[in-house]
Amino acid sequence: MRSFSLLLLTASLSQCASAHSGAHHDFHADHAHRDLKKRNIVYNGQIASSYDFVVVGGGTAGLAIASRLSEDSNTTVLVLEAGDSGDAIADRINVPLNAYFDGLVGSSYDWQYKTVSQAQAGARPYSWPRGKVLGGSSAMNGMYHVRPSKVEVDAWASLVDGGADKWSWDKMFAAMKASETFTAPSSDIQSEGGIQYVASSRGTDGPIHVSYPGYMLPVVGNWTTTLANVGVDVSQDAYAGESWGAYVASSSINPNNWTRSYARSGYIDPLPPRSNLAILPNATAARIIFDTSNASNLTATGVEWTSASGAAKQTVSVKKEVIVAAGVVGSPQLLQLSGVGPSDVLKAAGVSVLSNLPGVGQHLQDHLSTAVTWTTKIDTTGSLHANSANANNAAFMSLVNEATAYVNITDLLGDFSSTFKQQISDAASTSLSTLCPACDDTVKKGYSAIYNTTLNTLLASPIGQAEILFSLVSSGSISIQAALQHPFSQGRLYITADDPFTPPTIDPQYLSHSADLTVLREGLKLARKIGQTAPLSSVMGDETAPGSSVQSDDDWDNWLVGVIGTEYHPSSTCAMLPLESGGVVDANLKVYGLGNVRVADASVFPISFSCHLQAPTYGLAEQAARIIRATYNGVGWPSASGQNSASSSNSSTSASPSSTTGTSSGKNGAEALSHSGSLVLLAAGALAALLL
Repeated sequence: MRSFSLLLLTASLSQCASAHSGAHHDFHADHAHRDLKKRNIVYNGQIASSYDFVVVGGGTAGLAIASRLSEDSNTTVLVLEAGDSGDAIADRINVPLNAYFDGLVGSSYDWQYKTVSQAQAGARPYSWPRGKVLGGSSAMNGMYHVRPSKVEVDAWASLVDGGADKWSWDKMFAAMKASETFTAPSSDIQSEGGIQYVASSRGTDGPIHVSYPGYMLPVVGNWTTTLANVGVDVSQDAYAGESWGAYVASSSINPNNWTRSYARSGYIDPLPPRSNLAILPNATAARIIFDTSNASNLTATGVEWTSASGAAKQTVSVKKEVIVAAGVVGSPQLLQLSGVGPSDVLKAAGVSVLSNLPGVGQHLQDHLSTAVTWTTKIDTTGSLHANSANANNAAFMSLVNEATAYVNITDLLGDFSSTFKQQISDAASTSLSTLCPACDDTVKKGYSAIYNTTLNTLLASPIGQAEILFSLVSSGSISIQAALQHPFSQGRLYITADDPFTPPTIDPQYLSHSADLTVLREGLKLARKIGQTAPLSSVMGDETAPGSSVQSDDDWDNWLVGVIGTEYHPSSTCAMLPLESGGVVDANLKVYGLGNVRVADASVFPISFSCHLQAPTYGLAEQAARIIRATYNGVGWPSASGQNSASSSNSSTSASPSSTTGTSSGKNGAEALSHSGSLVLLAAGALAALLL
């Protein structure tokens, strides 16, 4: 069926929309000799006039969904990504250690969002870096690959009708495993770091490579022993539903070449040319266009997009669905720009109200973090990185933070835990009336549902309330971070203009609930205690932050509000909750009141997970693609060969990222060929496909 693919390609180009009017920062004029990994990315702006699916956002979730949907060769998919392709900064993305020393934060590849001033958290705005590049934040994060707990995922599933069928732990566990290829550490690395893992809990043939760095600092081997000595359980398997305790986490690193494994490199780059998949960088979605003839069930007919502020707007038509995967900020922003959201917000921004959906942008939750720091005389990542000789050592340049612990409420508060829970329960009605950032009754009901789930389910279980993270990035110092995981403070996000280039107002209401301050403070106290406990204490010098002058609770509170920042894990702005609880999407990810629009990214998680959000977002994307494919093609998941047995086509363009991986060691066929310097091409008219 390769000739059929060529016909599709020819037909698509004959119906191209107008060319990109804005310049690509990463544009390459020499198309004939361009790296074949870029073959599904559109560099000249020439896209077809319509597609079955338009995915808005080429980030962590968006690229995964587009890759999976386009496995069905009878389905056309377009991805609109506001950021560049990332080609010009490939080394800054691909080399793991560059995330810490030459990362994208503050660059043009970062959205550079800021919150409004936070009254209870130092009366200052907070920086919110988010990836503005193909791969989104997966192209710039710290590569932690950890999973939420079964308790949390099942709590999420219980909050929405039909959730248990699609979002229970069993479903998400399978989806997260489907997204990854896990490679065990070498025996030397495992021994040096004291790494524990259970291979059966991990994925074996997914697109995202997950492993451990090729270099380990000896001090990491003291981590779990020290945590055990302060009474924190050591996890033997943090990936099968019991994610609490101390352990050395895996990272999204490809051990075949010691590079970052992220949404683009995993889900897109290994693909052969797919005539049914187009990925357009530098394309900002301005709004979704609707047929409004049925006001109670609006149908999306297209997406309006533009290449730059002030550039002409263009429209691409949608035959089946719009899938919004623009992230915790971009997804609610796009819905609101499209006339879907709280009516008061839309009217104030000059946007016509097409669907009054009060929950859009509400229920915002985030992890707050800061650290206790000591001097040290041992080698750290920072001190070794300063030696330029290490820059040519790929294994060393894969060195990233990994040692962590998720500590429960008893670890933090001891016998005071029950009193603490009662205080939160007693404050529920007052919190609802004073802290819920909206007047709408449905949003208030959702606030209460999240609040009570966090109190009665998450605090009552052994899961982590604070993450304790071991940081060795600085030269001459060691830090132990503490991060709040289940905030009782909820915020919101809303547009103030009908311009997609005007950032929305972000107000997480940090520390508006006093329980959050207590958990964060006690987490920092525990971090100090860990640094004072053997064997880790043997390498610690003087405590430089906050220092010995900070002792009382008031001392801690006054200090931490001036130094805390986000842990980069916002969620819940398009929460999967019932409509009557301020929800935005149902269990099928469909936006209430819209016939063919879904949201699929971390914005749909209704509660804050005790983990970094990369792994559950990949799992969400895998499950979202499964739901969508089942809706239109009558299949739940592709076969191991990557071809859809129920699809009308068995074209080679249906090959999935999973099918390109080799043995259980995770060796990727395309990468193996590329690294050996032999690219095998099959000519098919004007189209050449990499033999995978």
